[in-house]
Amino acid sequence: MAEQIENPKIKPEELRVEKLSNAHAEIIKNMCSYEPELVDFLLEDALNQQNRKISVTYLWFLRKTNELVAYVTVSPDCVKLKKINPELSQKFRDKGINYKSLPALKIGRLCVDDKFQKRGIGNLIIQFSINIAIKLSQQVGCRFLYLDAKRNPDSSKDAIHFYKKMGFELYKERDTRETPLYMDLWPFMEELADN
Repeated sequence: MAEQIENPKIKPEELRVEKLSNAHAEIIKNMCSYEPELVDFLLEDALNQQNRKISVTYLWFLRKTNELVAYVTVSPDCVKLKKINPELSQKFRDKGINYKSLPALKIGRLCVDDKFQKRGIGNLIIQFSINIAIKLSQQVGCRFLYLDAKRNPDSSKDAIHFYKKMGFELYKERDTRETPLYMDLWPFMEELADN
């Protein structure tokens, strides 16, 4: 039985991040994903939504070759406390936080090109998104990272496993193609405050 050789992880310094603009019109056409709606969004809707101040899309390029390897789209949102983990909701009530919802940064889309799967790029994008949310929290308040994980019958392509490994928790179980997940950013914020 032949051993499958795994591609090496891509290091952060090997990547460049740019905010989507008209200048990227040709290069985004090269994006390839087993989830065609993620490519369609990038080609057809991402710039329009960004121009309307609905979301912002960041493109990730391999510095050496200038290849588009991934993108992430983020926008403000909220997490309704009644629908998440009851213990977490109770912790907020115990601290005198009686809001029905708390501010969040939503990862609306996250796509890694098929050629660059399993090379650590998704991890870097989640860390990037956490950093955006923490910076946002210093200006207007932001407590959670939130997303809808794309589900796939092929377990090797089911994104929920990746997100749970990254620390996201189930927000609400659904029998659809997407499962909402959240990450409480407080531990990251406390760690920064301690340093």
